[in-house]
Amino acid sequence: MLSALILLPLLGAALIGFLPVGMNGKLSRRIALVFASLAFAWIVFLAVQFNPTIVSQQFAEFLPWIDALGLNYYLGIDGLSLPLLLLNGLLTGIAIYSTDEDIQRPRFYYSLLLLLSAGVSGAFLAQDLLLFFLFYELELIPLYLLIAIWGGQKRGYAATKFLIYTAFSGILILASFLGLVWLSGSPSFALESLNSKGLPLATQILLLAGILVGFGIKIPLVPFHTWLPDAHVEASTPISVLLAGVLLKLGTYGLLRFGMYLLPDAWRYVAPALATWAVISVLYGASCAIAQKDMKKMVAYSSIGHMGYILLAAAAATPLSILGTVMQMISHGLISALLFLLVGVVYKKAGSRDLDVLRGLFNPERGMPVIGSLIVIGVMASAGIPGMLGFIAEFVVFRASFAVYPVQTLLCMIGTGLTAVYFLLLTNRAFFGRLSAQVINLPRVYWSDRTPAIVLAVLIVILGIQPAWLTRWSEATTTAIANTQSVVAHVSVQRIGD
Repeated sequence: MLSALILLPLLGAALIGFLPVGMNGKLSRRIALVFASLAFAWIVFLAVQFNPTIVSQQFAEFLPWIDALGLNYYLGIDGLSLPLLLLNGLLTGIAIYSTDEDIQRPRFYYSLLLLLSAGVSGAFLAQDLLLFFLFYELELIPLYLLIAIWGGQKRGYAATKFLIYTAFSGILILASFLGLVWLSGSPSFALESLNSKGLPLATQILLLAGILVGFGIKIPLVPFHTWLPDAHVEASTPISVLLAGVLLKLGTYGLLRFGMYLLPDAWRYVAPALATWAVISVLYGASCAIAQKDMKKMVAYSSIGHMGYILLAAAAATPLSILGTVMQMISHGLISALLFLLVGVVYKKAGSRDLDVLRGLFNPERGMPVIGSLIVIGVMASAGIPGMLGFIAEFVVFRASFAVYPVQTLLCMIGTGLTAVYFLLLTNRAFFGRLSAQVINLPRVYWSDRTPAIVLAVLIVILGIQPAWLTRWSEATTTAIANTQSVVAHVSVQRIGD
């Protein structure tokens, strides 16, 4: 059952790849949409069948693969991976739908998008360390090519920088995985067979350091963040949607699944330093966002800050804070995807993302009033306005983390205020006032440009009003993960929305 989430995109990629060379690009787009929709429909079906009270892996598939290496094809879903799989399926479909119909080399482009989706799904499903690493590396090449071929003027530099950083990330992660398995004496790389309790604390900390830096590059956390703004600015809009919405979550997912869960003693030891690291990322990302004049770069730096909240909650390691990490991952995925989509529409129609050039886009006759309204929704959600998913996700993170790290939590809360500052600057400069002369004759914005953003905005509002629809899947799993930690303060878990 789970293999279908990997095989459907791979089958779609293969089918598109074997289309005749002169085939219309619209056919490639339709085939990609069909297979992405089938994969998303299948994960929705599995979510309906999913039992949220069971902590262990559900719908598990196990097949011996390479016995000499201890490598097995082992897939499973729990409350940590299920929301992320749904997010991947949704945003993959939106990325395909949002791609320009006249894109160059469409067969290659859509094949890479589906291959990227298959790699991300495989990473979230893998219950074997080596298998996870294979899928983690699988998504690297498609994303590199998608930036290098269809990116902006400096796409070669941005793609190469991304490749180098992510390759180094993979080396560190693989080294830690190999060390954990060999030093613990495990017969295989299966997650359920690993036990680090017999290892000296110093050894555990060394292994955890590789995992922290490796996944810290992917998240990314300061000072390993420099590849992200360049990648976002040069990537096309659909690729930015996937990069911010899904691919960064591989880093936070990896920290929880392989750092906190497998090395709990070391995690508890370094947790105070992780909370401080989170503060640095949050404040640095917000400060850099304020200084930007490129709308896309501003949203990119905001991602660095908001991903820091996840590290803060993970450092606290209470049942409620780990539940908050899942909520923040989904919240950031939806909100960042919405903002990148809308900035892409502005750039496509106005020909600029420069806040010194754009002005008055709220003009009801010659501007983009609907796009502006949707951006206001995205900005409000990102700034933590009540009634939006961003508010409840950040509230849970801060509520749970404050009991363990009050000073770091208060400092991170400053980041929420700074979010309101830089996004207020964005909306005030670009959308209010008289329409600037440089963008006075704007092309028409069609409903096909608005529909994906409207879908995301509706989800952000619905889950903000009724977050229990999200937390019900993850509560049992996050509580079980937290039980591996000895926390300083216990924060009771109550179902949000009750």
